[in-house]
Amino acid sequence: MSEKPKRTSHLIGGFVGGLTSAVALQPFDLLKTRLQQNKNSTLLNVMRGIGSPSQLWKGTVPSALRTSVGSALFLSTLNLVRTTIAERRVFGNKHNSKNSSFLPQLTMYENLLSGAVTRAVVGVATMPITVLKVRFESTMYNYQSMTEAAKHIFRSEGTRGFFSGCNATILRDAPYAGLYVLFYEQFKLQLPRLLPSQLITRDGKGMFSSKTSTIVNCLAAFGAASVATTITAPFDTIKTRMQLNPVQYSGFLQTLSSIIKNERPKNLFDGLSLRLGRKALSAGIAWGIYEELIKKFA
Repeated sequence: MSEKPKRTSHLIGGFVGGLTSAVALQPFDLLKTRLQQNKNSTLLNVMRGIGSPSQLWKGTVPSALRTSVGSALFLSTLNLVRTTIAERRVFGNKHNSKNSSFLPQLTMYENLLSGAVTRAVVGVATMPITVLKVRFESTMYNYQSMTEAAKHIFRSEGTRGFFSGCNATILRDAPYAGLYVLFYEQFKLQLPRLLPSQLITRDGKGMFSSKTSTIVNCLAAFGAASVATTITAPFDTIKTRMQLNPVQYSGFLQTLSSIIKNERPKNLFDGLSLRLGRKALSAGIAWGIYEELIKKFA
């Protein structure tokens, strides 16, 4: 088995993992968006406003499109960046093929920077889809289709409207991705030492079995996402406010100042529990699928 999976496998693995997690966890995203759109919202009130279970999946199409395409672009680009860094080394392991992953081994700083830079670039590229997704999920707009939403945004706000909250999104996603990759790689190294020995099995080549790899990778993804999500929560609230009401919330610092002065600092963490649940579960699903698929394609 080759240590370097084909590049297309990262696109496919990222797309499938992102699509699966987006559809399965859309209710978390919808509830989070509605909870953040109004300073007086509570989860109970938001739940009462849901007419039927099917409404929990409103906005699934733009969400699935953004997550699947975004994951495919992010993971394939991230692998290219990390592989390039690893191959420039004279010494050291380039791939972690004896453990749970085929991904390159980098230092903590390299993981942090590669994740952050890649996420920032991909985040800008997928920003129009993100804006459509957020507005589709909100009760502040009554769009019947993505086409209608796109036309309305273009007519009322111009091209700039598709990039509302771009700065806040980058300030949220770049640190999140950097921290996520850093903790994910560290957790993958530490978890095998902490798990019960009966869960750690290897094949004839000395690699972790598929079962062990899946357990380690999913748990590492879950833990890394939990830490990174909590740290970057305020940026998510600011981003959502700016995308839902760009007239009232025109800039990152202005939005931050408004929330602190007119509300409570605690409101910067609105929707954290929902985002935490969604991001942690999404990472576990998406990265678990991604890591296994790139092994299959290797």
